[in-house]
Amino acid sequence: ICDWGNRRVVRWPRQIGRNGETIISDIDCQHLTMDKNGDLYVSDCVKNEVRRWKQEEREGTIVAGGNGQGNNLNQLHWPTYIFVDEDYSIYVSDCLNHRVMKWMKGAKEGIVVAGGNGKGYGSTELSYPYGVIVDHLGNVYVADSNNDRIMRWCKESCKGSVVVGGNGNGKGQQPKQLNYPKGLSFDVEGNLYVVDCGNHRIQKFDIDLD
Repeated sequence: ICDWGNRRVVRWPRQIGRNGETIISDIDCQHLTMDKNGDLYVSDCVKNEVRRWKQEEREGTIVAGGNGQGNNLNQLHWPTYIFVDEDYSIYVSDCLNHRVMKWMKGAKEGIVVAGGNGKGYGSTELSYPYGVIVDHLGNVYVADSNNDRIMRWCKESCKGSVVVGGNGNGKGQQPKQLNYPKGLSFDVEGNLYVVDCGNHRIQKFDIDLD
């Protein structure tokens, strides 16, 4: 669990009645995920980096950012949500740069896979991205939070398309409307789940993955 207010990552056992333990401290953690080997990845929004911790490792290894705050390809500015694919590439919502970066395994810099053209509402822009997830085709889905929409960038495309929200009515509480969405997840049937943060709900959408 990213216990952001206490600047730590906490692990809780599944057994009822047992206490959690701090496994990483002194970290301004925004999001965490695991790869298929069980290695833990955590974004630090103040140090502007993502680190990977192998099991029982204490310091972790920088796998994205770590070169100070900025908008160069080897930098991040307030990284939030992260996703790791089957090839161990790391996708980072680079929130205050209004872009999503992909860092391949062992890379010294990332590539822009969504946004990166400043804050905005156009098909090549994002505004404070949070949740990010990648489907089996390599398409990138982004919770474009301040635009109240979910965007999809097809693999190697220079612009995105709206798949949820952004219907011209702005944010709202109606079905297919969103209010500052954050987390994203797919189920085994390809349904998209969206943490509709401002509406205090989770919405499920049937979208065309192909």
